[in-house]
Amino acid sequence: MSQMINHHQALIYVMVTISAVDRSMNDEEFARIGSVIRNLPIFRDFDQERLLHTARECGDILSEDGGLEAVLTMVADALPDYLHETAYALAVEVAAADLSVQQEELRFLQMLRDRFSLDKLVLAAIERGARARHAVIRT
Repeated sequence: MSQMINHHQALIYVMVTISAVDRSMNDEEFARIGSVIRNLPIFRDFDQERLLHTARECGDILSEDGGLEAVLTMVADALPDYLHETAYALAVEVAAADLSVQQEELRFLQMLRDRFSLDKLVLAAIERGARARHAVIRT
């Protein structure tokens, strides 16, 4: 039986998992997670001092057999339907932080899409918005 987590933990678990699925949580991704938590209204009442502890909790779960499925189940159980799009958007944001989305990250995004049954137009808008926010000048 999986443990119960709150909506803050669930959203952080999504961001940590997208960062960790390719086996390397880099500085850009962790910085983006911190920025998201400092700036988004959904985290207004979250104690930022708990970020590292929450990220470690998630990492511990992911390191167990069946950890990825356990995290997905906990997240789905913790989040009300109206936060499913938010969770997906945060995952996309972290995946795009280093300007390189790896195959493992794409697979995790697919798992989130399937778990949350998100609308294709909503997904396209979220993904396009992230591409626009992370655009750089090409030389």
